Amino acid sequence: MKIGIMGGTFDPIHIGHLLLGEFAYENFQLDEIWFLPNGNPPHKTTDESGVSLDDRIEMVRLATDDIPYFRLNLYEATSGKHSYTYSTMRALRAAYPEHSFFFILGADSLFSIEQWKNFQEIFPSCTILAAMRDDKDAESMKVQIQYLHEKYGADIRLLQAPLVEISSTTIRERAAQDLSIRYMVPEVVSEYIHARSLYKHRSE
Repeated sequence: MKIGIMGGTFDPIHIGHLLLGEFAYENFQLDEIWFLPNGNPPHKTTDESGVSLDDRIEMVRLATDDIPYFRLNLYEATSGKHSYTYSTMRALRAAYPEHSFFFILGADSLFSIEQWKNFQEIFPSCTILAAMRDDKDAESMKVQIQYLHEKYGADIRLLQAPLVEISSTTIRERAAQDLSIRYMVPEVVSEYIHARSLYKHRSE
């Protein structure tokens, strides 16, 4: 099968994440999209929002449960190690040698990928789908794609998806202030956040 990989802290998962997965699924004829909540990301403190890993996992499960080709994958959440992309992709390739993997990332990550730990090991393990913010980014992204291909042999494709100006930070701040997060997250995720009073402790 052709599997799209969406990683992140998902604190919380929102419509932008789901749209990116949907357009990757459609545009590249993928069979499934796997959402991998990070258990221990190397560059973030996941407990700074006060939301547990279990809550983040449950929000991803709720958001993806009714989409037959979306899957919750707990490899990074349960590995107990820092969630480096190269090691995750290596483990997935070893566990599922029959699958082809497509790693989905945003435009910003495409330009910073050389700063990632052991980034060269990512390229042989998967095709990278790089999401454009909008058409004006296309030329600079094509230049970067060509550079990474020539230098490292990376197979990178442009993923055209809607530009959705939603961030998990904004959602957390609004939830903390009892403001509506309707249309930013699936309704079931909004209900979960409110039912458990997630993010309410935040002082900002």
